[in-house]
Amino acid sequence: MTTQHNDSLLRFMTCGSVDDGKSTLIGRLLFDTKTILADTLNNIERTSQKRGMEAVDLSLLTDGLQAEREQGITIDVAYRYFSTGTRKYIIADAPGHEQYTRNMVTAASTANLAIILIDARKGVLTQTRRHSYLAHLVGIPHIVVAVNKMDLVNYDQAVFEKIKADYTTFATEIGLAQAREIKFIPMSALNGDMLVDRLDSLNWYQGETLLELLEAAPAAHSERTEAFRFPVQFVCRPHDSANPELHDFRGFMGRVESGEIAVGDAVTVLPNGYQSKVKAIQLGAEQLQHAQTEQSVTLLLEDEIDTSRGDMIVKTSEAPAAVKQIEAHVCWLSETPLSPARTYIVRHTTRESKAKIGSIQYKVDVNTLEQQTTADLKMNDIARVSFKLAQPLMVDSYDKNRATGAFIVIDESTNNTVGAGMIV
Repeated sequence: MTTQHNDSLLRFMTCGSVDDGKSTLIGRLLFDTKTILADTLNNIERTSQKRGMEAVDLSLLTDGLQAEREQGITIDVAYRYFSTGTRKYIIADAPGHEQYTRNMVTAASTANLAIILIDARKGVLTQTRRHSYLAHLVGIPHIVVAVNKMDLVNYDQAVFEKIKADYTTFATEIGLAQAREIKFIPMSALNGDMLVDRLDSLNWYQGETLLELLEAAPAAHSERTEAFRFPVQFVCRPHDSANPELHDFRGFMGRVESGEIAVGDAVTVLPNGYQSKVKAIQLGAEQLQHAQTEQSVTLLLEDEIDTSRGDMIVKTSEAPAAVKQIEAHVCWLSETPLSPARTYIVRHTTRESKAKIGSIQYKVDVNTLEQQTTADLKMNDIARVSFKLAQPLMVDSYDKNRATGAFIVIDESTNNTVGAGMIV
């Protein structure tokens, strides 16, 4: 991990088994970086006193639902924001219980780093394996394994080394160790050991603190060259009769999902295949010479091309194939089971298509990682599914491009989001 992207935003998540200390870790991180407002700190101090606690319960900073505070667990994904002098962060605290797997997948979909917590007393558990598999499936590029509660095992180095060896063996089995760089760190979130400050209890550990790892983690889209993908969200035609310059204005508005584009670049509009060159790039009233990932801009082309919402503008040399059948890993989010007999809507970037289930190749038992045959999918199930599409989609594989390799499945009768997919 390098430090060249320290001025950028990092989205990361915490996950692991129940009561591993995820919420406490985030609370301690916010507390030690001095990003908690005084009134918030006063509130959690009062709540901690009502519970008869001598110290402040920092986990209350992320447990926002009343049911979470009452039960002392995390149910929904809690997002928190903080910044240091060099970087901004968005934290997602994912729930640990099995029935909230879909919430964890939602949090993981935008994360660039995952902190997988392990209780030093318990070692690698089923939920640790489940969340590690999901982090691998969802393509989180950086993994930090935090062995927490080291204070409860007397900061024993042998305990840490055994957990490190056990996790490495498991990560190799699922292909995670071969595909990712995994960092291991011992800590005590309750006391603050190795989060922001080193303290003295873990002198045998010479590696980086958690904050040092976060500060050094590369930003999203920064580690490799990505193809330019620009899904059109809106076609801007002002038709202002009082302004002659706007009579023929035709701008394509959207967000650069990956790659970069410059004035003069040759582009192709998919799926129709029309080609042109970029005449201008606008960001509000500002004229740009180039645009890059995550910028929302307006593109003007040299030629009059019939383009509408749902089309995709790409560099001519980097055009993906327009396909009418896709295979994907799907996490089913709905209480209503997936039915191969039904028609669904697949929403991919700004484009939609009706879809039928081609086949369900297998379902993954996230506890044993066994591939099982199945005729349908229930809530929280993860399976490899093929879809037959009514309209072509311009897709990349998820491991190459998380923006154009992902989609959601919508129930056309209720308009509810019922599934999330990652194209293989």
